[in-house]
Amino acid sequence: MSGDTADDRDGFEPIRVLHVDDDPDFVALAATFLERADEQFVVETATSVDEGLDRIAETDVDCVVSDYEMPDRDGIEFLEAVREDHDTLPFILFTGKGSESVASEAISAGVTDYLRKRTGAEQYDLLANRIENAVDATRSRRLLTERTRRLETLISNLPGIVYRCRNESGWPMESVAGEVERLTGYTDERLEGGDVSWGEDVLHPEDRETMWDAVQDGLDDGAFEVTYRIVTADGTTKWMWERGRVVASSNGADVLEGFITDITDRKERERALERRTDELESKYRHLFEEAPIMAVVTRAEDGRPVVDDCNRQFVETLGYDRDDIVDAELASFYAPESRRELLEGGYDRALAGEFMRESRNLVTADGEVVETVLHAVPHHDANDEIVGTLALYVDVAERKTLERQKERLEEFASIVSHDLRNPLNIAQSRTRLAREDCDTEQLDHVSRAHDRMASLIDDLLTLARHGEDVGELEAVDLAVLAERCWADIPTTDATLAVETAQSIRADRGQLRQLLQNLFSNSVEHGSTGPRSQAPEDGEGRSPSDSRPGADDSVEHGGANVTVTVGALDDGFYVADDGPGIPAAARDTVFEAGYSTAADGTGFGLRIVERVADAHGWTVELAESEAGGARFEVRGVAFAS
Repeated sequence: MSGDTADDRDGFEPIRVLHVDDDPDFVALAATFLERADEQFVVETATSVDEGLDRIAETDVDCVVSDYEMPDRDGIEFLEAVREDHDTLPFILFTGKGSESVASEAISAGVTDYLRKRTGAEQYDLLANRIENAVDATRSRRLLTERTRRLETLISNLPGIVYRCRNESGWPMESVAGEVERLTGYTDERLEGGDVSWGEDVLHPEDRETMWDAVQDGLDDGAFEVTYRIVTADGTTKWMWERGRVVASSNGADVLEGFITDITDRKERERALERRTDELESKYRHLFEEAPIMAVVTRAEDGRPVVDDCNRQFVETLGYDRDDIVDAELASFYAPESRRELLEGGYDRALAGEFMRESRNLVTADGEVVETVLHAVPHHDANDEIVGTLALYVDVAERKTLERQKERLEEFASIVSHDLRNPLNIAQSRTRLAREDCDTEQLDHVSRAHDRMASLIDDLLTLARHGEDVGELEAVDLAVLAERCWADIPTTDATLAVETAQSIRADRGQLRQLLQNLFSNSVEHGSTGPRSQAPEDGEGRSPSDSRPGADDSVEHGGANVTVTVGALDDGFYVADDGPGIPAAARDTVFEAGYSTAADGTGFGLRIVERVADAHGWTVELAESEAGGARFEVRGVAFAS
């Protein structure tokens, strides 16, 4: 008989029995009685040793029951054959012709049990009992062996120590296993033999008393969990985590079992994290305290904002003592209208995570109103719960002043552009008509005055509209732009030499203005005549006359002057071979409104400096290799 039975389906573990006897009627009858005696039994039969060996090889068998006298081989030979491959398989010799010598031989061969056949049905009940006992014993041993193997495997793979010790002074170890020597430097034999005491030789001296108290307190609840330090055999300090419990009592002392593992790396990470957290908190505190804007941390109490912290800028701007601000309601520092907006939904929106950027008016201790723009975001606690807000207040009074100044500047530029240029155009046209009626040199003075006024208007508009902000930066080929700028100005016999192949990142329009002004300055002031003959009567670049603009000189015609555009490590330069500018006067050439020429506006080089500043560059005046002027523009970003 074989196969799954109802016992399998009902959750019982069947006992598969192979009964071998050369009497087919007897094995059939025995199978019937055995299966009736215990529903766990599933009995298969064979009538020869060879057939029995084949069944064992083909199917799972929990117990073999065999007769002794059989034609081909006897039961002892059968047992010996089984033991060659199945040394723990229960084997019961069930024979009708036994003797003490047979029993002795069977026991020597490793038989599990020996039973004489009897008359009556009771013998089958006895056989069933012997089978069940034999199988249960084998299964128990197998289970114990498996559990022991698993436990040993677990212990060998655990990153620590398992132990059994007495709960008394020194915690003498009855057994230890695992990574004992790796963690402590001591062998398990020394700990188990008492040569090394865990509580006195291993446990850190400063943690002994604390550990004892912690363990005893934990045992009141049945188990304990502790963290402490040990000192290894070579003097190294390590951190340990231990969990244990009472498992028995011996000689009046509790016996503890538990697990110990090394957490030194985790402790080091925790300490590193604590140090990093302290550093970040310190940096945050510094940034918060020294921020150039007002900052307030609030906490929500009954839906209303209460000041939890504030920075120095908030205290100094409002003029209160910090103690008067912290723990006070934020609304008490708001102007009435802003207070209403705060309490009627503004604070709730900030708590909900809505990005806040709204106008808020604060009130100082003296009653003055401070116009601000509020930026507010939720403030979270350590559990990531929203508990309040971080509010930043930007004082916009200065910005509004700048906006008003910008409006006046734009108004001024409009007046210059329209209200002055229109009557100037009329005056220039009338002058041309007057020449047709009366060509007198007095009209030359009028025309020059008109031209000077036109130059002033152009430079004022340029100064007002350029140099404050740059547009989109782009890669500009400096050589190509220099050639184009040179073509746009009157250069007579002057020469341009470009000695750079750089591309720089710049606002193309403003860079064009800078180059044109520098070129015009060199051409209009340059002269290749002897420097000793340089005029000293207010014209040209004499020591007392050194503030040229784009058109800030009397005309020398630029005769044969050479202007060079060259490369620097961090920028470029524009140099000429003219008479140059004395060192003592170089600090003032960029000041607005000063010109060495009678008809100069004094704004040309001022515009150059403005363009450089707007780009984040610097521009400095030096002497060229030929003794002329050399303007060096530095801090330039090159394009790849």
